[in-house]
Amino acid sequence: MKIKNRLLWIVVFLLFAHVSNAQIKGKVSNQKEAPIEFVTVVLKKANDSSFVAYTRTNENGFYSLHPKTTGKFLLSFSFLGFAKQEIRVEVLDANQNTNFNVILKEESIALNDVIVRTEDIVQKKDTIVFNAKAFAQGNEEVVEDLLKKIPGLTIEADGTIKVGNQEVEKVMVEGDDFFERGYKILTKNMPAKPIDKIELLQNYSNNRLLKGVEQSERIALNLKLNDDAKHIWFGNMTLGYDAFADQQRYFGKANLMNFGKKNKYYFLTNFNNIGYDATGDINHLIRPMRSDEPSSIGDDQNISQLINLSASPPNFKRSRTTFNNAKMGSLNAIFNPSEKLKIKTLGFFNGDQLDFFRNRADNVSVNDLNFTNTEDYQLHNRSKIGFGKADLTYNISESKVIESATKYQNANFLSNSDLFFNGQSTIEQLDNPVELLDQKISYTAKFNDKRVLLLTGRFIRETAPQNYSVNLFLFGDLFPNINANNVGQTLNQKMTFAGFEAHLLDRKEGENLLELKLGNSYRRDILDSKFSLFENGTLINNPQGFQNELTYAVNDIYAKGKYRYNLDKIALIANLSVHQLFNNIDQNSQSTAQQPFFVNPSLGLDWTINKNNKIRTSYAQNRTNAEIINLYDNFVLTGFRSFSSGLGELSQLDADALFLSYQLGNWSDRFFANTTFVYTKNRDFFSTNTLINQNFTQSEAIIIKDRKLFNASTSLDFFLKKLESNVKVKLGYTQSEFKNIVNNAQLREVNSINYNYGMEYRTAFDGLLNFHFGSMWSTNKIETTIRNKFTNNVSFLDMTLTFNKKLNIDVSSERYYFGNLEKDKNYYFLDFDARYTVKENKLTLMLSGKNLFNTNTFRTFTISDIGTSTTEYRLLPRFVLLKMEYRF
Repeated sequence: MKIKNRLLWIVVFLLFAHVSNAQIKGKVSNQKEAPIEFVTVVLKKANDSSFVAYTRTNENGFYSLHPKTTGKFLLSFSFLGFAKQEIRVEVLDANQNTNFNVILKEESIALNDVIVRTEDIVQKKDTIVFNAKAFAQGNEEVVEDLLKKIPGLTIEADGTIKVGNQEVEKVMVEGDDFFERGYKILTKNMPAKPIDKIELLQNYSNNRLLKGVEQSERIALNLKLNDDAKHIWFGNMTLGYDAFADQQRYFGKANLMNFGKKNKYYFLTNFNNIGYDATGDINHLIRPMRSDEPSSIGDDQNISQLINLSASPPNFKRSRTTFNNAKMGSLNAIFNPSEKLKIKTLGFFNGDQLDFFRNRADNVSVNDLNFTNTEDYQLHNRSKIGFGKADLTYNISESKVIESATKYQNANFLSNSDLFFNGQSTIEQLDNPVELLDQKISYTAKFNDKRVLLLTGRFIRETAPQNYSVNLFLFGDLFPNINANNVGQTLNQKMTFAGFEAHLLDRKEGENLLELKLGNSYRRDILDSKFSLFENGTLINNPQGFQNELTYAVNDIYAKGKYRYNLDKIALIANLSVHQLFNNIDQNSQSTAQQPFFVNPSLGLDWTINKNNKIRTSYAQNRTNAEIINLYDNFVLTGFRSFSSGLGELSQLDADALFLSYQLGNWSDRFFANTTFVYTKNRDFFSTNTLINQNFTQSEAIIIKDRKLFNASTSLDFFLKKLESNVKVKLGYTQSEFKNIVNNAQLREVNSINYNYGMEYRTAFDGLLNFHFGSMWSTNKIETTIRNKFTNNVSFLDMTLTFNKKLNIDVSSERYYFGNLEKDKNYYFLDFDARYTVKENKLTLMLSGKNLFNTNTFRTFTISDIGTSTTEYRLLPRFVLLKMEYRF
């Protein structure tokens, strides 16, 4: 391990040594010799005008650039209201310092078409356009790879795209959106080569008639294609295979596209057994969540399933524990039959065979109870998901539009587990089909430039029955007089939702905004469970207290008002929502009705101190109605050895929330910092009274007073000019205080604390080597009748070697450290990807190697309020894929 650490430090030293010390600096002033702030300064190569570096002047008008190579350059200066100016620059020495002071001349322009240009970054009103070729390094295979190189964009491990700390709303192609919040299907599969421009759309509105009226801070991306990729059929196909691994590994994908002026088509498929996730979280496609957005009624409505035999991988790359056999296909089209009508269709199919392996030892120490349970767990998940969607947009006129969205999902999840629990062979089986129908219609009328009315109606029907069986009987202490040897449970869950909402947005003088909503929503849930005890295949008993027949209906008539009042740099935001509920519950042949009335107020403040300092704060009181998942009276089997029950009666819960954030700079600046504080106090909340036995647990829902949650996080992002590199620092702290009961003892307090801190460093050199490294520490602590604490660390080093336009290599390494493991606390991983372009825009050969150290198992340590757990996961063994990509 010492040799590996030394090698990593040597590589880092060499990479730092690669940086040039040449500097081009100066001051930019106007004709009155006053400094000009925020002037865009771009350095380009003189021979081909390709991008080298850029910066902006500070408040004193100064700028500084550090070219990494010598040669002849063009230095351009541009700013709104001034004529653009270019200077020829020659750098002969790697240590040369050159000073250029510039005076810009004022130039009148039309404010309705404001454009700030560099050659590779263009800003027009709320849109920033990036020239894709200027930031590409040649190793980009899919759109996600390209977006990682764009300044200001962050691509997280699961493919989520963020600008600063905010996730993008959607990723479009030539102005049209195929996947909404399920954009990862696009970014993880669409080839990067045809992309010409990337547009970052700020203050984005999903409804064109709301632009300039609603208070939107949403962000979207739009991909513009090269001219030779428009109006024609084109695509690519990639195939990879490893015939030398113990289990043969393969990877394949294909894209076929045609983005015409009227019609657009995008067909794609992906199949692999290397753990690659080609879709991201599929629920983002099927059920996109848009909180507090016009026409979002019903977005938060779905069934919460009680039994879930899913894999729970540790906090590292999920592809390392995913033994998959995935097949995905999607057919997408956009039609424009006329200037007024647009039709979007989407067909999606995903099938997967997922195997997951883990061994776990749970050490329970609570009150006077002490024991250890062991599990040798093998999970086999088989899933088939079919999803279809049709969107229709009809522009009645320039100021009126009607939209319809129809979704249908038919899926089946079949799970089997082979489990040795304390040495006893246990087999679980869960059959879980899901069917969803979702219909939404909205009508928008814009009365003038400042006033818009939206009418939205929605209907949702979802069914999710579950058939669960376990071939082992562990409940002898619960049912002492019954001679059974296996158990089963059928669970029937159905949900119907219907809602209507009228939403008025009215911009007043001074850009003040009034919003009024009137609506009615109705939801009806059915939850029927039948728990059975068997001897072999013969039914022995359906024990009392373990059967449920529940129908729960809630009708919510509500009115909501929101007013944003602007006072120069300060905006006051007041919210008030009024709810009249009609609750009705039929449970085990008994009916209960309730008609609660409540008001939820909130008050917020946005303070823009100046261009670089912003404060946002809000305080809210919130009362929520209990959901069906909290209300069933009798026990439901939720795992092979666990039961749970709800409260059994209608209830509402109260909470207070305080939010504060401070932003220093903007995401596109050289320095950007964001700090947030969130404090939540639940005046009453759902907790548990849990009976713990070595063979089983029973949890009953109870309502407890006073739960507190505090969260603080800070992220710093700054660009180091001299090193042409980006540094990120992240800090986080979370503390939760709550109460519960274990084994009918006294109510006990639980204090859970987590704090994490880390940094990342990424270079943007123009030469052979670039690298990205970082480290993150995380400490968890729980204090109750017992005390537990541990600290883990994750570090990584990624390198990119670009030899020329034809050959580049990516090398990725990771180190994991677990502080509370008795042995084998360190784990190392090494991956690589090499690409060689045989014929540009036609044929590329690739070599991809994963887990080169061939680490077969991975152990983690976790803590809870009742003890500790040590879990060992099986990992995909080492494999090397030879891949070929062909473009057509």
